[in-house]
Amino acid sequence: MGEPATSDERWQDILDFERSWWKGRVRKEPAVRARFGLSAARYHQLLNRLIDRPEALEYDPVLVQRLRRLRESRRRTRFARRLGLEG
Repeated sequence: MGEPATSDERWQDILDFERSWWKGRVRKEPAVRARFGLSAARYHQLLNRLIDRPEALEYDPVLVQRLRRLRESRRRTRFARRLGLEG
């Protein structure tokens, strides 16, 4: 039994939040918990799955591409550290 798919309204809300959370000058983790009732880890799991969905790309292509680039950059940094390649 897998987890139910994120509803359209919820994933759009997540993308809308991700696009604008920093404008309020609040810390992200408390804002995520207050708005979605999720831990930061769970929120990022959902966000990472979400940005791979075609409908997310269609909804906000600029944001989704930016989030994908950030995710890939973080992955490269983590792998480089593990391999001892970071200076």
